Amino acid sequence: GFYVAGDGRVNPTDATMAMAKGARQYGVTLLEGQEVLSVTTTNTLETGALSKVTGATVKNKKDPERPITIHSPVVVNCAGMWARQFGEMAGVVVPNQAAEHYYLITEDMDGLDPKWPVLEDPSKCIYIRPEGRGLLVGFFEWEGASWNTGEIPKTFSFGQIEPDWDRMEPYLEKAMERLVPEVHNVGLKTFFCGPESFTPDNSPCVGQAPNLQNYYVAAGLNSIGILTGGGIGKTLANWIQQGLPPSDIDVTGINVDRFHSYQANYEYRKQRVSESLGNTYRLLYPGYQPKTCRGVKKSALHDRLADKNAYFHDVSGWESPGWYAPTPSEAVFGKGTFGRPEYFAHWEAEHRACRENVALFDMSFMSKFLVQGYDAGKFLNHLSTANVDGPSSTIVYTQWLNENGFLEADLTVTKLSEDVFLVIATDTMHNHVSAHMTSRLSRDWHCTVTDVTARYAQINLQGPNSRALLQTITSRDLMKDFEYRRVEEIDIGLARAICTRITYVGELGYELFIPSEHAVYVYDKIVAAGEEFGLKHAGLKALGSLRLEKGYRDYGHDIDNTDTIHDAGLSFTCNFEKEGGFIGMVHALQAKANAKKYGGVTRRMANVKVPLRATDPLLYHGEILHRNEEPISDIRMGSYGHTVNGGVGLTMLQSKSGEPIKKDYIQSASWELEIADKMYPCEVSLSPFYDPKNTRIKL
Repeated sequence: GFYVAGDGRVNPTDATMAMAKGARQYGVTLLEGQEVLSVTTTNTLETGALSKVTGATVKNKKDPERPITIHSPVVVNCAGMWARQFGEMAGVVVPNQAAEHYYLITEDMDGLDPKWPVLEDPSKCIYIRPEGRGLLVGFFEWEGASWNTGEIPKTFSFGQIEPDWDRMEPYLEKAMERLVPEVHNVGLKTFFCGPESFTPDNSPCVGQAPNLQNYYVAAGLNSIGILTGGGIGKTLANWIQQGLPPSDIDVTGINVDRFHSYQANYEYRKQRVSESLGNTYRLLYPGYQPKTCRGVKKSALHDRLADKNAYFHDVSGWESPGWYAPTPSEAVFGKGTFGRPEYFAHWEAEHRACRENVALFDMSFMSKFLVQGYDAGKFLNHLSTANVDGPSSTIVYTQWLNENGFLEADLTVTKLSEDVFLVIATDTMHNHVSAHMTSRLSRDWHCTVTDVTARYAQINLQGPNSRALLQTITSRDLMKDFEYRRVEEIDIGLARAICTRITYVGELGYELFIPSEHAVYVYDKIVAAGEEFGLKHAGLKALGSLRLEKGYRDYGHDIDNTDTIHDAGLSFTCNFEKEGGFIGMVHALQAKANAKKYGGVTRRMANVKVPLRATDPLLYHGEILHRNEEPISDIRMGSYGHTVNGGVGLTMLQSKSGEPIKKDYIQSASWELEIADKMYPCEVSLSPFYDPKNTRIKL
């Protein structure tokens, strides 16, 4: 087991009563034992495209036929394992599910000190701590049991569940082996089974609902609510006060808007909660993929890619190739490791094929929104730092900021025609990007937003031979007036596709958006033509290593809501001269003025490269970067750069001295990266390590 010095214990009842007392002192009214019947909303010209909370109705104990309405501009769903059911009243998705959780308490033990620390032994799924004059032993299971998947009884309160002794006996035996010898001389006072709720990914549900303004959630705390409640309460309080995500903590991994409605399905919750509970103490190696609830979302190309021996990752529910194996028997994860995985050679071959020849990526999981109307360009320009309402048939890389000037989205906007635009964002930010648009869309604007993610398959052809390959299957002359960022609908055999010359890997390349009904046909044409060129299929592992060699960002991984556009090194996307400006521009202008006044910024994203031997662990996330032997930041996202021959990653530097982060700041210092308790000399650069002058993408 292991001991965490910062662990402590608190009586949940006492803590709750203390907070209630404090709330009353500030004038808060607490209604206990009160059933909420509904959440009231309004939808008017003033609320925009999304409805807004106006309060709630509660049961009138004196006259049940006449509910009481409580008027409030904000509703917070912190209903614990009832959060899903309460959310459904307002159409808000909170897919947590209760599961059985066990613990036992021994009889009194001589010599027990109540100050003994909490000990955890993940290998046996147990934790141990003093409880009164005995020991409490809590159990998790490798495969948990869902409880009342259909509906949690409204009247259930501090109740117990009939324990399944047969299922728990192996865990109990292992626990007894682990306990101090004295335990074997005392009896058991309590063997308790009660419900605890878990989310599909074991992370909390926090924040504003993407489909209902001023409806907030603080639920799904996965059995550690008493530990995380204080921080989550502070985060949500700031969120409510500002109406925007707080800028002092990355909320992209806990934001309730990451979930989709199907994840609240009965069958989904029943299957996934078993795995979620088991993952509480399971060692999850890099690359781990969930086992349950798979095959829910498949691209039109799925079967074709399976025939190519793809090993599929769960990508926001989509089945997407992580990498490809030479034979079906090799398309397995293999033994978990923090070093080079068993599929390292396959990943390297895909990476090099993209750099040296041509590779095919299925990117159908990307979020796609069609924005149309006479005011569509004006609306999107209002959201975007770049000018996205320029010439038609052009794709523009841009950022979206919030009203406080912090990053909200990293995406592209394609102007297909004067009043038709295509917005492409990462899969994990699907609902976030949708909500960012709809919550700011006024009803008096002639503009609609339509989710077309499933309407189009997306095939990316990338690499120096991508143009030559694509040219063999289209009549459009790709050498004539098809410059970088050009967009056209082209013919591919008997089908049509939106063809965009753009890249996310740093090579000459094209992204094809193909109507789903034509996707397999177009794919087959590409693969047949690709035989002449040695076309190679590539997955997400290669995509990650390629883009990190180039220093390309990914919102929710290496940039998030705590960053400004100058922090992220993306101020080049800002067009301060365009008519109407953009949301957050006043803050971006102030940051620009400050950088000029002080000679630079003191917080800046940088690229990191570290030489690694075959036996060394790889970069993944969270490795500590040291400047002149002092910790300065950590790796936000890492991979292995097969072209630059070393680990590559992105980090957010924070100058402790206030010295501007410029070339001198980088070059005058010694840099080391701490990986698995070992220090490795490394390079740090504000420019990418691969093709910093962008010559490859403009071939």
